[in-house]
Amino acid sequence: MTTDAVAAIPAVPGGPGGRPVPDAYWRSLQLFNTYRVVSALLLLLAAAYWDDLFQFGSRDMPLYLIGSSAYAGFGLTMFALIRARERFNLQLAVQVGGDIVFIVLLMYTSGGLSSGLGLLLLTSLAAAGLVARGRLTLFFAAIATIAILLELTYEVLRFSESGTQYAQAGLLSIGYFAIAWLAHTLAKRSLVSEQLAAQREIDLANMAQVNQLVIQDMEHGVIVVDGNGIVRQSNSAAERMIEGLRGEGVIALKHHLPALHGRFEKWLRDFRGIDTPDVFEIGANLRARLVPVAARRGAGAVIFLEDLARIQAEARQMKLAALGRLTANIAHEIRNPLGAISHAAELLQEESGVSPGSKRLTTIIRDNTRRLDRMINDVQTLNRGERAERERFKLALYLQAFVAQFVATERLEGNEIELELMIDPYVMFDRDHLNQVLWNLCRNALRYSTRSPGCIRLQVARAARSNAVRLDVVDDGAGVPPESRSKLFEPFFTTDPEGTGLGLHLAREICEANGAMLEYIEAAGGARFAVTCAAG
Repeated sequence: MTTDAVAAIPAVPGGPGGRPVPDAYWRSLQLFNTYRVVSALLLLLAAAYWDDLFQFGSRDMPLYLIGSSAYAGFGLTMFALIRARERFNLQLAVQVGGDIVFIVLLMYTSGGLSSGLGLLLLTSLAAAGLVARGRLTLFFAAIATIAILLELTYEVLRFSESGTQYAQAGLLSIGYFAIAWLAHTLAKRSLVSEQLAAQREIDLANMAQVNQLVIQDMEHGVIVVDGNGIVRQSNSAAERMIEGLRGEGVIALKHHLPALHGRFEKWLRDFRGIDTPDVFEIGANLRARLVPVAARRGAGAVIFLEDLARIQAEARQMKLAALGRLTANIAHEIRNPLGAISHAAELLQEESGVSPGSKRLTTIIRDNTRRLDRMINDVQTLNRGERAERERFKLALYLQAFVAQFVATERLEGNEIELELMIDPYVMFDRDHLNQVLWNLCRNALRYSTRSPGCIRLQVARAARSNAVRLDVVDDGAGVPPESRSKLFEPFFTTDPEGTGLGLHLAREICEANGAMLEYIEAAGGARFAVTCAAG
């Protein structure tokens, strides 16, 4: 048994460790004392008003009235001591001892065992055993037996009563011990049941806490609603999916998600589960699954919410991972024969006597093998996932060198690219990675631009977030069609028949590896791509 379980077990009055007596014990003692006061008052009234029906006080009426009145006063005094909440065992012993003394006294004033008042001690012994959870019960029975025998012996010696009543006293004593033993056994079972209930309470609390933690950490949203559509419980995922679920007071499903509430109402009315499905979609991004909390649907349901966008993204990532491994293997196998084809085409061009038509064909072969080689390089770069080695450098100087290199490589006149430097910052970026990103963006911009002076602009400015620099690549082309903007950075998506569809995807991956962000900015006229990176 755990430490928490032991601490939760009701303390035994006067037990080891000095644990305080629970309130339940004091309430039982107070109820027992209430019975005592009521019994004393009834005995007093019986002698005062119905003396012809009972033999109470038949031997000594004045002493009987004094004894019953004192018995009632004794009970009233005990109420004050019980409210003090001190010395439980002592108070119980005093009360049971008082019962024995006063009832034996009333027996004597009413003619002894024949009055039947000795039976009242059976109730006192049983109540004492249950209140004290079995402790001292047999001791109280022994004290009551001794008192009964002493009272009978006194009657025999003083009034020459018949000794045959000893048999009746013996039977009554047996009853005392039987009741005491029964109360003792029931109290032991009650104590074991309390301990088991306390342990089960701790187990249930632990299970509830574990379930709460599991529900809170679930990726799916969980909402528990009753038959009226009132939210009883929800996890953080559901609160992210549906606004307003977190808060105080009564939260009704119909106020925050009317579409789900309407389907839930139909689901509740379909008791046989034939007309309404348990799984359905809510809008474009949510799917709900209803599970009844009881055998009948009217009691409520547990609603599991699934974010379809996240599921589709995970499926897309898994598909891309598998596709990446496949394309990497294919690219590796293609590279060797591709190199052989390119080399053979170059040898054909170098031979003398080759006709112009053959040279044109070998040129086509060479250009396409170069295009395939570039595609293979992109695929291998995508699969490799190179780590970024960021360094601090001045962006303006870097861009000037890049523009000169780009103009020379693409054989431009030099006025097609303009630099617009609003600031002159340092940046933190991997130079090779930034070079790869800008080559990709500028080649795309050049491909779709008018190739007029200033058709490509490289703009450097301070980003909206603090300690960041924004580098924009802008062209004067027609821009990206609206239907294609959401797919720009998806792998293998391209609008150019000669493109690989990996350039922008690789550029974004490289930016993320450098702690930067690449995004498409909607603008009037032309396309605008923004690279936001950390300032140096």
